[in-house]
Amino acid sequence: MKLTGSCHCGATKFEVSEAPASVTRCTCSICSKLGVLWAYYRPKDFRLLERPGSETTYRWRSKTIAFKFCPACGCSTYGETFDWSAGEAGQPMISVNARLFDDVDLDAVPVEIIDGKTLW
Repeated sequence: MKLTGSCHCGATKFEVSEAPASVTRCTCSICSKLGVLWAYYRPKDFRLLERPGSETTYRWRSKTIAFKFCPACGCSTYGETFDWSAGEAGQPMISVNARLFDDVDLDAVPVEIIDGKTLW
């Protein structure tokens, strides 16, 4: 079942192929300051329905993750990253800010914590 989401102002709208089985809370400095919970999808399972005229991208330190933001309302919407489960960058992944999903009870979704504070 497809799931939709959007930034606060609605300039960025997206859909994913299914609800997340879990979400990730990363403790690195940027994720902690953003307060996001990430849901990960393969690029084929993520689709932008509406994109603002000029998306804002932030790349931190290693430049391997592209954090996307709505330039109008400032919401952190999604990121372009890789599957890091093998310890090195693998297949491309899309990290979606799960707090932006419509009609999802995040309290019912298990949260995995990544110690990004010491890893990156």
